[in-house]
Amino acid sequence: MRLLVTGGAGYVGSVVAAQLIEAGHEVTVLDDLSTGHADAVPSGARFVEAPITDAGGALDGVEAVLHFAAKSLVGESVQKPELYWANNLGGTLALLEAMRERDVRKIVFSSTAATYGEPERSPIQESDPTRPTNPYGASKLAVDTALSAYAVLRGLGAVSLRYFNVAGAYGHYRERHAVETHLIPNVLKVATGERESVSVFGTDYPTADGTCVRDYVHVSDLARAHLLALDACQEGEHKVYNLGNGTGFSVQEVISVCREVTGHEIPAVVGPRRAGDPAVLVASSEKIQRELGWKAERTSLGDIVSDAWDALSGK
Repeated sequence: MRLLVTGGAGYVGSVVAAQLIEAGHEVTVLDDLSTGHADAVPSGARFVEAPITDAGGALDGVEAVLHFAAKSLVGESVQKPELYWANNLGGTLALLEAMRERDVRKIVFSSTAATYGEPERSPIQESDPTRPTNPYGASKLAVDTALSAYAVLRGLGAVSLRYFNVAGAYGHYRERHAVETHLIPNVLKVATGERESVSVFGTDYPTADGTCVRDYVHVSDLARAHLLALDACQEGEHKVYNLGNGTGFSVQEVISVCREVTGHEIPAVVGPRRAGDPAVLVASSEKIQRELGWKAERTSLGDIVSDAWDALSGK
């Protein structure tokens, strides 16, 4: 298929683009490089440097879109909500209109489990209430709502994939954020000397070791789910699937495994809880396992951290 990957110079988008090319697809990457990296675009892809609002030209001859272009920092979304509404929702609406004009009827959307907000239960299921607690999650939920409307009114075939923490690496494709908020890369930065220590926010949660538990999905597994979702796009339907590891790992577990993998001490500084941090956030993947046959394969935290460390250290 001839495919457009928006945000394909970013972490997840570049891995998906690489796997699509490996699967024999013809891929165009659209990215404005505001947070992505030109050298992350797979060599076999055509690259168009442009914002999502100018996606029209890149859609010529395209049969389906995989959409990753978005702002994704929770804290920034609270400080600059207008940026998130304009980019995440406004940009996607512009993309959908450009797709409609060119009769492109399939899209896989990189959504987020942040659409659920603070969950009533864990693991979270797709039928659970969506009550996002920040503009980032709210803007992604708004896109999901728009996709449902386009499916009914315009015959669009859409699949939204909701997940929490993506980690690990796929060859040399790795996390490279100007502002890093994710735990595993920040812990590994202590091992490389880029940070003096890692912060632990709260050790009095009702979990096995008192620290928060989160879901980590290996980026290669996540990318594979997007390829399956592409095949699952059915015109007139909008499907939503959660993606999860199948279990959760605590902050302390992550730090301990990072110490083992890197051989570095990695000092940790314990501080008070952060407001709004739930004790456990884990997504159920039962629906996508049942309907699409997807299941996380690289579920070991050691494997996830090892792949991230090898890519970071150039091994």
